[in-house]
Amino acid sequence: MKRTRFWVGVLAAAALLSVGAILLLGRWSGGGHMARIYQNGVLIREIDLDSLSAPLTFTVEFQGRTNTITAQPGRIRVESADCPDQVCVDQGWISDGTVPVVCLPNRLVIQIEGGGDGLDSATG
Repeated sequence: MKRTRFWVGVLAAAALLSVGAILLLGRWSGGGHMARIYQNGVLIREIDLDSLSAPLTFTVEFQGRTNTITAQPGRIRVESADCPDQVCVDQGWISDGTVPVVCLPNRLVIQIEGGGDGLDSATG
């Protein structure tokens, strides 16, 4: 009888610790959507998309070519580019880390990190 109480107590304590850890980790890791913009492999700008209150538009230049980037609360896109294929413009808005925006001719990459549950479309 004492053994059963002991193991019930151990399991209850483990369950409480697990729930507490999940709640704490969820609170710390559930940060906002952070857009990171890389040019030629170098981080050039970070934007907290959840803290934006108005649209933000700016231009990035690489070897005489430009990309115009627009960010709004929770999402970001390449609005215009002077690259030949326009793949980055045609991709449109991104709002999670599933697929980055990439402009190969201008060596630009936009990635979003955070704000999600850690699952991508393949696992979700």
